[in-house]
Amino acid sequence: MNPATLLDKPKAVRAGEELDIDKVDAWLKGQRPELTGTPEVSQYSGGASNWTYCLSYPDIDYILRRAPKGTKAKGAHNMAREFHLQAALAKAYPLVPEMIALCQDSEVLGTDFYVMEKLTGLIPRKDLPRALNLSEAQAAKLCTAMVDALIDLHSVDIKEAKLTELAKGEGYIDRQLNGWSKRYSDARTWNVPSAKGVMRWLQQNKPSKETICLTHNDFRFDNLVLSPEDPSQILSVLDWELATLGDPLMDLGNTLAYWVEADDDFLAQSTRRQPTHLPGMMTRQQVVDYYLEKRGLSGVDFRFYEVFGLFRLAGIAQQIYYRYHHKQTRNPAFKHFWIFVHYLLWRSRKAMKASSARR
Repeated sequence: MNPATLLDKPKAVRAGEELDIDKVDAWLKGQRPELTGTPEVSQYSGGASNWTYCLSYPDIDYILRRAPKGTKAKGAHNMAREFHLQAALAKAYPLVPEMIALCQDSEVLGTDFYVMEKLTGLIPRKDLPRALNLSEAQAAKLCTAMVDALIDLHSVDIKEAKLTELAKGEGYIDRQLNGWSKRYSDARTWNVPSAKGVMRWLQQNKPSKETICLTHNDFRFDNLVLSPEDPSQILSVLDWELATLGDPLMDLGNTLAYWVEADDDFLAQSTRRQPTHLPGMMTRQQVVDYYLEKRGLSGVDFRFYEVFGLFRLAGIAQQIYYRYHHKQTRNPAFKHFWIFVHYLLWRSRKAMKASSARR
């Protein structure tokens, strides 16, 4: 097997998302005078938030990330924050790409953007490349490495890493519950439930104490870069846009809301976007048990965090469907998201009932 065939490769730049490469090139050479030639530009198709490009110079490749065009929600697509977070985190958490330079000169692209190193590796999306056949043991090793990488992130000393000013921290649980309840309600359409019962349950069952650490909040396999020589080895963690100072178990709950197992029902299977179904991958419960034991938290009731993760994902899906429903986008992939919202809320209520039955 040729490892080069497994690499995550960019494609042609999408129409309407072109870069003014002459301006970018001139700016970047001001930061890296040793660069020669004019770069070829391509674009990565993964991700629906920030736009990600590959700048291929004769001797080196770089990655450029910028916010999309158009109106943006307050606080979203903050390229400077994402850049400075990763730069500060590099010493404490080696699984971040090297930051090259940040541009806040609107004369270049009209928006902030940053350039970082390009990592040569594989991004494990919905299905692994056909040429890659992980054994059950290899899949288990990759899964363990993924959970360990999240544990390591939650163990970062935020004071030593000088990240205490990244966000408010204290009061995170209340802000998340209130924020996502409002976002869901504001985006509600006639064909989805009010979810008031789930919101009320979360408020009534929220933990009395919270732990604050650095959280990623989008920690999934498709935000990892794996070694093509050893796909069970993680080279880097990508997409730090949502990272903040928050509760680690809520971060884990967010991760598991996307985790589709091999024997999950057909609705879950239809939404799978990472290879968590492979033989050797942990189940959601096994992930929880492993995480809690390794962090010395055995005995913690995880049900609140499970329900929150599902409700949050329902809110994300409903916000996307709201845009389709009101003809702000005509992407046919979003047409049936309202059904997925029903499904996630059903799973939330199922988890709530299981929690009550255990008491």
